[in-house]
Amino acid sequence: MNQASFAAFPEATKNRQKFLDENFLLQTKTAQRLYHEFAAHLPIIDYHNHLPPEQIARDHQFQNLTQIWLYGDHYKWRAMRTNGIPEAYCTGDKPDYEKFEKWAATVPYTLRNPLYHWTHLELQRYFNVSDVLTDQNARDIYETCTSLLQTPDYSVRSLLRRMNVEVVCTTDDPLDLLEHHQQIKQSGFAIKVLPAFRPDKAMQAEDVLALSAYIQKLEALTNTNIDSYDTYLATLKQRHDYFAEQGCKVSDHGLEQLYAEEYTMVEIEQIFKKIKNQQALTPSEVRQFKSDMLFQFALWDHEKGWVQQYHLGALRNNNPRMLRQIGPDTGWDSVGDFRQAQALSTFLARLDSEDRLAKTILYNLNPADNELMATMVGNFNDGSVPGKIQFGSGWWFLDQKDGMIKQINALSNMGLLSRFVGMLTDSRSFLSFPRHEYFRRILCNLFGDDVENGELPADLPWIGKVIQDICYYNAKNYFNF
Repeated sequence: MNQASFAAFPEATKNRQKFLDENFLLQTKTAQRLYHEFAAHLPIIDYHNHLPPEQIARDHQFQNLTQIWLYGDHYKWRAMRTNGIPEAYCTGDKPDYEKFEKWAATVPYTLRNPLYHWTHLELQRYFNVSDVLTDQNARDIYETCTSLLQTPDYSVRSLLRRMNVEVVCTTDDPLDLLEHHQQIKQSGFAIKVLPAFRPDKAMQAEDVLALSAYIQKLEALTNTNIDSYDTYLATLKQRHDYFAEQGCKVSDHGLEQLYAEEYTMVEIEQIFKKIKNQQALTPSEVRQFKSDMLFQFALWDHEKGWVQQYHLGALRNNNPRMLRQIGPDTGWDSVGDFRQAQALSTFLARLDSEDRLAKTILYNLNPADNELMATMVGNFNDGSVPGKIQFGSGWWFLDQKDGMIKQINALSNMGLLSRFVGMLTDSRSFLSFPRHEYFRRILCNLFGDDVENGELPADLPWIGKVIQDICYYNAKNYFNF
């Protein structure tokens, strides 16, 4: 529809002008005050993401908008595939501009998908581009943004400064040397860039060939002959200690579910021998091995005062054909329907009974389990730390308006939203930080509705403080950054 057509419909023109304005998502005067006066200007603590530290270390400069926006973004790839775009324009070898053009042609079809909001927030916040992206203006927007990206103000460090980021926690394998984190620290960069200990590959017992190869890499890295399970644990503990020396304060685990099977250490040692000999394990042995490894990691986290994070519920790599062709983390995952409660309760209770339960964040991918998670965390909050056990923010498929609201409401109804540590990006993109703004606007709108409906008192100074805590101060105190 052209501009003349809009003029025939005054209400449509009015709504068009409101799209993504300063009061985007803020539907009441109270919500607008809460956001603009209390939340908008707070720094960002992004305590879980997948940003490449190597690019921060060398202050990488992206050559064009496709490289920073489409490389590695499986959210966009899934939308493009659904829109009938061939794989060559997603993960294939088509020229960068042609990939962007296909994305621009897809954007108008993403209405009501969070990608529509994210796309235009990122264009506005980083590039001051307020136009709605289509294939008609793709060339102009591409050239404008690409030109800016080639200036010093758009290096990755400058992008982090632009969004008022204070702390970044990347996601790192125990085998990582963390040399890029060292370089960043030595450079005097004001933003803290800290590693997070992510040992998923160290316990992937369902694939003994991959785990055996991982153990061999650990042997080479540490110059250790790993001939027993005890030696394996001791060597991994060395890596855990090394991460702590490099400023690490958090661990992270990407799991279908927690594992809390019964086992003896004799059984675990026998299972480890089978892994070393590259003998396939039974499903029961896999669960037993994962159960003890998770328990050992949790003990180390408690010992160091770290925060442990568990991302639960993803059913990964659903398309074997595409997994073979282009590998994992390329957009073939979904929400899973795993049984979470019993193992989660058993796992946390075992640690709590030994007084070795670290501060813990549980992230849930299945919205059907929101109330389960919100009530589970209350079982293990012992009064020692405000919000010691957290129901984490909506993530992956749920880090959108509806998913955030459902998570916030479940936590509000069954816990203390006021002690929540707030949002994170969980992203591989340096353009993803407006997701914090998105969350803050949604949060302020919920509080604003309650005030204007008479469900909360109009005590804006106190409610504003609670919002500031959720958006920034709770995380700063919880993680001791």
